[in-house]
Amino acid sequence: MVRGKAARPAGGTLVAPGHPAATGEPDAADGEAIRMLEHQLGVLLRRSRALSAEVGRAVHPELEPGAYGILVRVAEVAPARPSDLAAYFGVGKATMSRQVKGLEGLGLVEREPDPADGRAHLLSLTGEGRRRLDRARTARRRRFDGLLGTWPQDDVRLLAGMLARLNALMDPERDSDQR
Repeated sequence: MVRGKAARPAGGTLVAPGHPAATGEPDAADGEAIRMLEHQLGVLLRRSRALSAEVGRAVHPELEPGAYGILVRVAEVAPARPSDLAAYFGVGKATMSRQVKGLEGLGLVEREPDPADGRAHLLSLTGEGRRRLDRARTARRRRFDGLLGTWPQDDVRLLAGMLARLNALMDPERDSDQR
């Protein structure tokens, strides 16, 4: 290994001097690992979208697949401004408005005037929305329990920790000098 200062490639994480990432030239093993990761993430994302659509239908048969995530986020941060939700999901305000109207039409969310800004509205789940979401999430957890029930708990925790670490790397809110 070459001695020297750690480098920070364009991607952000500090790497040891002499490591191929410090020069921007991945070695064959790193390239294969990244290809394997890309493939597995692609499979996971496709399956995740399908699972979200399935869970969304369990909440309400007419719920659009993309609206399930919005419903979950409203449950997490209510009361929520539609503009904040649009920023969180990286979509335009018009797209969010259309999704919110759909959720309102299904009786899953309600809108109230924002007391801090008379022009804005705040969203929260209706009682029915909360019941339906809780029921669907319980079914989803049971499904994960069934899938991962044979795994040692340490492996489940390791997977959760590694996914959290990856998600933190991809968080657009992160300070750029920490990447």
